[in-house]
Amino acid sequence: MRINNPMYIFSFIFWAITYFASAQQSVDDVAAQKIFENQKNKLLTSVVTATLENAHYQPRQLDDSLSTDFFDEYLQNIDRTKKFLLQEDVDALTKFRYDMDDQLLSDRLDFFNLSMQIVEKRNAEVQKIYRELLAKPFDYSKDELIELDTDKVGYSKTLDELKDSWRQALKYQVISQVANAMEMQEKAASKSDTVTLKPFETLEQEARASILKRHDEWFHRMIEQSNNTDKISVYINSLTAVFDPHTSYFPPKLKEDFDIRFSGTVEGIGATLSTKDGYVKVVEVVPGSPSWKQGDLKAEDLIMKVGQADGEMVDVYDMRLDDAVKMIRGPKGTEVRLTIRKPDGRVLNISIIRDKVIREETYAKSAVITDKNDGGLQVAYVYLPSFYSNFNDANGRNSGDDMKKEIEKINNEGIHNIILDLRNNGGGSLMDAVDIAGLFIKNGPVVQVKDGQERVQVLNDNDAKIYFDGNLVVLVNSFSASASEILAAALQDYHRALIVGTKSTYGKGTVQRFTDLDRVLPARFNQYKELGSLKYTMQKFYRINGGATQKKGVIPEIVLPDIYSYIDFGEKEELAAMPWDEINAVNYTITDKYIPDYVNIENKSKERVEKSNQFGLLDERAKLVKQENDETTEPLNFDVFLKTKKEKEQELKKFEALGKEKFAIDVRNLNVDNSFFDADSTRQEVNKEWHSAIEKDPYIYEALKVVEDLHTTRK
Repeated sequence: MRINNPMYIFSFIFWAITYFASAQQSVDDVAAQKIFENQKNKLLTSVVTATLENAHYQPRQLDDSLSTDFFDEYLQNIDRTKKFLLQEDVDALTKFRYDMDDQLLSDRLDFFNLSMQIVEKRNAEVQKIYRELLAKPFDYSKDELIELDTDKVGYSKTLDELKDSWRQALKYQVISQVANAMEMQEKAASKSDTVTLKPFETLEQEARASILKRHDEWFHRMIEQSNNTDKISVYINSLTAVFDPHTSYFPPKLKEDFDIRFSGTVEGIGATLSTKDGYVKVVEVVPGSPSWKQGDLKAEDLIMKVGQADGEMVDVYDMRLDDAVKMIRGPKGTEVRLTIRKPDGRVLNISIIRDKVIREETYAKSAVITDKNDGGLQVAYVYLPSFYSNFNDANGRNSGDDMKKEIEKINNEGIHNIILDLRNNGGGSLMDAVDIAGLFIKNGPVVQVKDGQERVQVLNDNDAKIYFDGNLVVLVNSFSASASEILAAALQDYHRALIVGTKSTYGKGTVQRFTDLDRVLPARFNQYKELGSLKYTMQKFYRINGGATQKKGVIPEIVLPDIYSYIDFGEKEELAAMPWDEINAVNYTITDKYIPDYVNIENKSKERVEKSNQFGLLDERAKLVKQENDETTEPLNFDVFLKTKKEKEQELKKFEALGKEKFAIDVRNLNVDNSFFDADSTRQEVNKEWHSAIEKDPYIYEALKVVEDLHTTRK
């Protein structure tokens, strides 16, 4: 029997882990910390395993089949490039290949701890290797090839072989950087006779220094600064990955970041941060945010110290970025003090009052487009980047309500045509997808959801009102996934919209839930919290016609070429992806009112695409992408590399026009939105750039022509 109440899921494992509470012993701090971390890792692994066994849609038995998959996934994750482990390390770890299930069942971490010891040893050796190799020039006249597909290479048998593998990799990076630098200075020299050309030797030395710095920074950030949570997360996520591609463990910080992306809001100062030379670097200041309003903090500034309203200033140099961000974020209305260094060397102390930061680009937005060459039919273009929702704030924004508001604005201007752009929309809130579908249909089923007990629930639109009754085209591509596919599939099954886009959508037909792991543990385990959250697959969804979108995705009526046309892409390429299947269809009413003549519209689109220079170039580019994808070696003789590079660049010149041609599209804001943009110069500039992107988008232009055909057909 499977248990679905989270409070009961873990009761059966508590007897095995009660000894954790007494793990901290009277030994030195380092030893005590190691003991504590080991017991926390065991607890976390046990809780995750129990959840997967009892709540996952398609649980796997803890047996040798799971063990081998788990082992292979973990081995790949700790050394994806095969540039750290030796074959002897792999052999030592392979002894556990059929023992991974037993490790989980008996709360043992022998394999994990051994793997970390090996990795730490090899990391130190690799650091010496790349520093030694980058201390002097390589032999750039030697004829050799580097294999870039790691699936085609094996592990090094000796340290000398490993060193040679690094030699090839570093040499490839150096010649690539030198070739690019030579090209840049040649272009600069062609525009000005005052440019001094650096010789190869100088460019080569600069490239090695740059690559050395980049590797040192990577090692420091990813290895020296990694903590226990980082390491155990790789182990646990290797386990979750063998259940399905969308089940994963989120440490507390990553779960917080996920919630921010999902809701589009955060309480803080409104700055995107990264690291540079040990400092926290400002990458972007969000328009309208507290930092933007305060005015002193700018992109490229370095944050040196952080302090709270009445607290001491804390030096954040060489601090993990996660820890620094945690200090800078905080509740609305509170003060944070920063010491910043400007690019010109000035050091300033500034104070910022935190507030709710809203990233407008993450929300639905609309524009009105017309075809300059064909009568000026007004079409509302609606961009929906995700199915966002703020589950932590009942008053927060959600995509369903926002789409309803956009449609109200469109209706108020008397516009009867919509292009809904779901390209690159990876999904989000299932209920928002149902609500949005309901805006375009009278009422009825939208999607079927099946759980692990084979129980099927039908999610309906129960509102009999049609909020938009005009022509509807939905734009999709290979990155349209999950909730995007639910919406597109429902509108397609009702014959309510024409789906236009690439050969198929992504093919993610599963539903996930988050479980806060802290909430299912009793108080006696408080010392081990915060454990984080587990996102696990709990349901599959099906179209109202009974077919799953899983693996197959949604196939548009009007298929347009893109650069992925000739390569396999999407959920079907994931090793642990759940299979496609189907269930019974539900009763729903198809209407031919909206699209009376599919074939005629499809044929007209094909004729336009065949004559289109942009789509012709896209198809050629797609064939080249396929060729590039199949060719996995590169020359390491510099002269050969340079010749090959120039030949490829010459071949790519024909594609320079892609994304630059302006189509016959006029773009304007909805009238009611003008005051919003007029109130702020930054918003005006962002809006102007968006309109320019619309004018250059061949997919939007073709969707506009399809709307015109729909309009003509329905007259």
